[in-house]
Amino acid sequence: MNHLSYPILSLLIFLPILGSLLILIMRRSWELLTKFIALVTSIATFLLSLPLFTEFDKTTHKMQFVERHSWIPNWNIHYFLGVDGISILLVLLSTLTAILCVLISWESITKKVKEFYISILLTTSFMIGVFCSLDFFLFYLFWEAMLIPMFLIIGVWGGPNRVYAAIKFFLYTLVGSVLMLVGIIVLYLYGGKTFNILDLMTRTYPYTMQLWLFWAFFAAFAVKVPMWPVHTWLPDAHTEAPTAGSVILAAILIKMGAYGFLRFSLPLFPEAAKAMTPVMLTLSVIAIIYGAVICLAQTDLKRLIAYSSVSHMGFVTLGIFALNTQGIEGGILQMINHGIVTGALFLSVGIVYDRTHSRLIVDYGGLATVMPIYASFFMVFTLASIGLPATNGFIGEFLILLGGFMKSKLVGVLACTGIIIGAGYMLWLYQRIFFMEVNPKVYGLPDMNVRETITLIPLIILVLWIGVYPNTFLSFMHPSVAHLLERVSSAGMQEAVAAKAVLEVIR
Repeated sequence: MNHLSYPILSLLIFLPILGSLLILIMRRSWELLTKFIALVTSIATFLLSLPLFTEFDKTTHKMQFVERHSWIPNWNIHYFLGVDGISILLVLLSTLTAILCVLISWESITKKVKEFYISILLTTSFMIGVFCSLDFFLFYLFWEAMLIPMFLIIGVWGGPNRVYAAIKFFLYTLVGSVLMLVGIIVLYLYGGKTFNILDLMTRTYPYTMQLWLFWAFFAAFAVKVPMWPVHTWLPDAHTEAPTAGSVILAAILIKMGAYGFLRFSLPLFPEAAKAMTPVMLTLSVIAIIYGAVICLAQTDLKRLIAYSSVSHMGFVTLGIFALNTQGIEGGILQMINHGIVTGALFLSVGIVYDRTHSRLIVDYGGLATVMPIYASFFMVFTLASIGLPATNGFIGEFLILLGGFMKSKLVGVLACTGIIIGAGYMLWLYQRIFFMEVNPKVYGLPDMNVRETITLIPLIILVLWIGVYPNTFLSFMHPSVAHLLERVSSAGMQEAVAAKAVLEVIR
């Protein structure tokens, strides 16, 4: 299986870069050609990623499609790529998201068109690189590089307060990343002067060091998720970003934090992760309830969906730190589900914003009469967001809550309140936008066109596919999650043996 004759992961990373370089040499007046190059590049990248789905060996936890080449020998740095059941679905989601971002921006982006599509393609490339990197130096390079085009997308093509939102986003993520860099350097020095992530995972680190390193990495990952209370950059970034920027933030970028916990925090610092589980579960529950309650007070469409992301990502971190199969697999699946559903909601908001140039909920009403096709699409995504059975949101939240109840009944009960509040604010939002009396401001609005419909149809398919037959996607992660839990459990056993030995000495 997966014995491809070409370096598929490198092609996925560098094809968008190649497309951006091609756009760079285009004349500024060739806007239509620029858009077509961006679209063809993103479609080609997605099609190129499909062999990952079809050729992946679901029976092993080992890294697949591996590429390794010496890069900087003096520092023992390698160009080292690979994917497993934890990362493969995120790579596929990244390539699909790129297409949607290009399509939704086709008419809405009218200034600095070249630079915009270059930024979209570069962001796609760097995010794929993050999920594929197996060398810490390479990982950190992609992790930080992603900030630059994302900063530009928010700061150049965003709303009235775009500069403030872009700087806040950059500073929050940069500060956390610097602390992670310190942790990477410590691992390099203590782990035998290697940046090889797989080698570093085979080593055992003192408990105190694990605690310090856990919090160093936590600083970067918690900001990206974002966890409460370092979440405040997200509503501003979402509100001011153009539609494509909001979609990238919701679908991919904030998943990088949860991915970091799974890829690094649990396997590298298992004893610290187990010790910090009560703290992580507490922060997750606060995020779930806080984000949901704040949504009830929002008057801005994008801001409401942004705060809902804080709540939904709280479920993801809860599942991860439940430290059981149900919770972690539910958390991984919910990362994909959230990317699909919240990305779709931001795309939907962008569709009406292009027509009305307003994000205020009070400026809408009666859209089901004016735009019935749009109302139908939005209803599906609303029901998926609240976790209706047969939609993708249900199975992810069900597994997370099952894992949460297995870990702590109190945690499970408190998390359930977030689902109840979530159903309330989403249904109330739908009522205010689509029902009631038709607002004069929306009279005569055209319904969704072919391009907009094509943009949303793949997400509708995924919502129903995962909701009806989730095992297609869960089967990718079974061996990897089992291996991860084995690593965490064995660390716990080692800790127990060490503690018993200390007690015997004392006696």
